[in-house]
Amino acid sequence: MSPPDLERLYDEHAQALFAFLLNFTRSEADTHDVLQEVFIKLARQPELLDDVREKRAFLLRLSHNATIDSIRRRGTREKNHEQLAAESANAFATVSDPDERAFRDSLASALGELPPDQRAVIHLKLWERLTFEAIAEALDIPLNTAASRYRYGLDKLRERLRPLYEEIK
Repeated sequence: MSPPDLERLYDEHAQALFAFLLNFTRSEADTHDVLQEVFIKLARQPELLDDVREKRAFLLRLSHNATIDSIRRRGTREKNHEQLAAESANAFATVSDPDERAFRDSLASALGELPPDQRAVIHLKLWERLTFEAIAEALDIPLNTAASRYRYGLDKLRERLRPLYEEIK
C-alpha cells in the first residue's frame, strides 16, 4: 500500500473509527493511541487489506481488536470495565440549549454505564447505521450475539433514561 493509498484510507475512515473507539475507550488519548496503532499496523502490513471486501468493517474489527488488546495490556478486564463506566466521555457535539445539553449528558452517562460490548454494538448500529450482519463481522462475533447485545443494551438505556423521558413527556 502506497503512502497516498494509506492517506486516502485514513481520510475516508478515521472519523468514523475515532467516534467508534471513543465510545468504546471513553478516553480521547486512548482513542488516538489505538487509531494510530491500527494505521501503523496497516502501513507495516499492507497485505492485510489484500482480500478485504468491506474496508470499513475490516477497519472496525481491527480497531476493536486493538482496543481489546490495549485494555488487556493495562490490567484486568474487570478493573478497566469499572474505570470505563466511571468516566463520562461526551460523544456528542456541544449545544447551547440547557435542556438538550442535559439530555445529551444523561445519554452519554447512560451509555457509559453499559458494558463495553453492548456499547460497541449500540454505537455501530445507531451512529454508524451498520446492519447486525456488518456489526457481527466487524466485531468478529455471531450475528445473534450482535442482535442480543443491542437488545440488552437498549433495554438498559430505556430503563436508565425512563425518568428523564417521563419528565419531558
